Amino acid sequence: MAQYRRKRGRDISGIVVLDKATGASSNGCLQEVKRLFEAEKAGHTGALDPLATGVLPLCFGEATKVSQFLLDSDKRYRTVLQLGVRTDTADIEGAVISERSPEGISEEMILAALESFKGDIEQTPPMYSALKHKGQPLYKLARAGKEVERKARPVTVYELTLIAFDKAAATLELEIFCSKGTYIRTIGDDLGEMLGCGANVIALRRLQAGAFIEAQCVSIERLRALKEEGGLEAIDALISPADIAVQSLPEVNLPAATAAFVKQGQAVIVRHLPVSGLVRLYEEKRFIGIGTILDDGRVAPKRLFAT
Repeated sequence: MAQYRRKRGRDISGIVVLDKATGASSNGCLQEVKRLFEAEKAGHTGALDPLATGVLPLCFGEATKVSQFLLDSDKRYRTVLQLGVRTDTADIEGAVISERSPEGISEEMILAALESFKGDIEQTPPMYSALKHKGQPLYKLARAGKEVERKARPVTVYELTLIAFDKAAATLELEIFCSKGTYIRTIGDDLGEMLGCGANVIALRRLQAGAFIEAQCVSIERLRALKEEGGLEAIDALISPADIAVQSLPEVNLPAATAAFVKQGQAVIVRHLPVSGLVRLYEEKRFIGIGTILDDGRVAPKRLFAT
């Protein structure tokens, strides 16, 4: 007799924008939210450092298929740097490497130095990161006292704004809008070295990840309270549709007959398509996945949702 696996949770689909608390791990937050929603399947869209807070989109069910698009999306951060202290992790949680007086550092010097970090730049990833070397996360090697060579990677800093500089406290606050793969800790560390006094991140908040912004965030505490008051229905109301994550892609709406071919894996001819790139696919206004424009002008399925 065939054995059937009993589902371990609800078959729900969509995205919840969590306001991650400081000190918590991204995966720990994911598991707790998954339990609160009693979801069968969930995944996050790129980890935040334990120190960091803010926008952490969590994908449920079929929405996990758009998580890569959120991983690849641009991000916005607000960070506070402490001048005068450099650490091995480039943040307040690391061991102090050096201490140098920040006396004499002016706002004009900071503004001039920040210009070097704007636009297309090369950035060397920190040892304390989740990037892997021969299958081993760099942070594990760092904790073991090992350091390996890391290749500089191209990233883009679209905006870099000095929000505040407290000369007495030797702290400065920055807002940074950047491409995927940009390490804010590395910007802070490199800026400190450029200024000659060292620096480390003492606070970091993500304000935006792709289409999702801080105003949409909900804390785990709020989710618990809502569920206690109104059950699953109350927290389900906070789930956003998966296509919001890819709303920057052009929309292609297919009639049911044409969508049937796409759902069988076939490319189809549709009028008024973009000339290239990825598109959002809809079957009579219902989101069915991501398509790609072929060289011959047809649209082919790339990542389809189960229907």
